[in-house]
Amino acid sequence: MGDSRATRSQRKLYDEASGWALKHREGGRAGTDDADFMRWLEANPDGRRVYEIAERLMVEAPMAIGSDQALREFRTDSRPRIKPIVAVALALFLSGSLFVGLDGPMRLRADAIAGTEISPTLTLADGTTVQLNASSAIAEDYNDSRRTVRLLRGQAFFDVAPDAARPFTVEAGQVRVTALGTAFDVRRGETETDVTVTHNAVRVEIEDGAAGPIRIGQNEQAVIDHETPKVHRRATDGDLALAWRRGRLVVDDAPLAYVIEEMDRHFSGRILIAGGVLAQRRVSGTIAIADTDASLEFLKQSLGLGVTRLGPLIVIHG
Repeated sequence: MGDSRATRSQRKLYDEASGWALKHREGGRAGTDDADFMRWLEANPDGRRVYEIAERLMVEAPMAIGSDQALREFRTDSRPRIKPIVAVALALFLSGSLFVGLDGPMRLRADAIAGTEISPTLTLADGTTVQLNASSAIAEDYNDSRRTVRLLRGQAFFDVAPDAARPFTVEAGQVRVTALGTAFDVRRGETETDVTVTHNAVRVEIEDGAAGPIRIGQNEQAVIDHETPKVHRRATDGDLALAWRRGRLVVDDAPLAYVIEEMDRHFSGRILIAGGVLAQRRVSGTIAIADTDASLEFLKQSLGLGVTRLGPLIVIHG
């Protein structure tokens, strides 16, 4: 990534530019918003350029959706059980901002984003190597006294280069993971953050958490619940926990919601579950997570689920 990585101030500018682009797209430029926008441009010399990038991404979104023939020609199934499921799912998929749908805000914030079909390995400025899971994103913030990588989305495995003068820390939301000369994995999920150590140890801290720092050793995993937030510590098999690096997902009595979240990383559209009860169905086995068709077939055979496809949308139902 080298010289192309964004600084903290640049990422702040990107966030603000995407916010203005969304506001203007939804409500137009009028009244106090327009005056505030002009003041923002005057205060940020690069603001106009970054804002125009955000606007271009939003223009590309309807073109991308319009190019999908299945989506343009879709007619809902006449069967009463499936029709409302698909109709609601389609509404959810299309009702959000098109800019967000094209991943615009994340593109402006991140230094590296993995695609849906690859898990790239990157080398950072200090020699640390990072392998990103599909659809994952990171931002790098190095200076003379520290090395910080922000896991903005998804999952990443870190093999940290030694540097006694500059500690290496990964930030994933409220969770901070500091390497103690180590290799480790961080997964930032929708409901929890998982930290798995494969070599040496890390120190895990939670912002505003009641508990102090926790040391997680080799072949251990820390699971941090986002709502509590509490840290659950357990022994784990590193090879199985990191099977995603080989295109596999190994689960033992995991909720269906977790499996779908992992499948969604490898799918260019969106996979939705029709109902909260269904989302808690339990799944066990080894899944070829990088192969969406094979993963869906596994779920159909093992849980007897139904699958409805609609262009870039897949709905899982009972």
